[in-house]
Amino acid sequence: MNKRLKFNHLFFDGLLSSPCLLCLAANSSALGLCQPCLNDLPWLPDALCSQCALPCTDKVCGHCLSDPPYFDACYGVFSYQFPISALLQDYKYGSKLHLARSFALLLKNRVPLHTVDTVIPMPMHPQRLKERGFNQALEIARLLCAEQAQKLDFDSVQRQKHRPAQVSLSWQARLKNSKGVFTVQASSRITGQRIAILDDVMTTGASLNELAKTLKQAGASHVECWIVARTLARP
Repeated sequence: MNKRLKFNHLFFDGLLSSPCLLCLAANSSALGLCQPCLNDLPWLPDALCSQCALPCTDKVCGHCLSDPPYFDACYGVFSYQFPISALLQDYKYGSKLHLARSFALLLKNRVPLHTVDTVIPMPMHPQRLKERGFNQALEIARLLCAEQAQKLDFDSVQRQKHRPAQVSLSWQARLKNSKGVFTVQASSRITGQRIAILDDVMTTGASLNELAKTLKQAGASHVECWIVARTLARP
């Protein structure tokens, strides 16, 4: 069996199966996907840079060696391609919150759960949160941390500036759009913490890098990114 598919079945005990999210087959797993669809998903390849998760034959790519990001590592599950792209868009923009469980279970088997102290979901500005009704990263993080030892921290960091959605912006505009948007609460206990930032999609990494920078400046000793899907083209 593909090592990517060796899930902890004990964790799934008691979960109800449902028709496959993609082909509607009746024999789906607790992930909500049947085995053929699961096998055909755009899994991230093994040959990736350990820091930015872009294709690389060495441990760390030349870009990260010459211009390292503020985050120390990046772990993901899929390349941002169809049908994962469609499922994530349905989840985020179609309010299909049940998909959060599938994404959490898939992440559980790909991230180093016990090497971090705290999981921080990517914050949303209150105005955008009001418009969407939920924070997609928080809902995944809530389920991922439910049975783990990690602390889920969704109030130490706030997005203080409401900016245009990144999806419509160029690489340079994304960088500018992300500058100075996060703030760490004075009462938070970030110093010395090993932190995982959880987000649904990593494109250019501008928002994740800015948040990692903010956390490092607040005293975090290590920051890594946990993502459901990653675009594989360098901007």
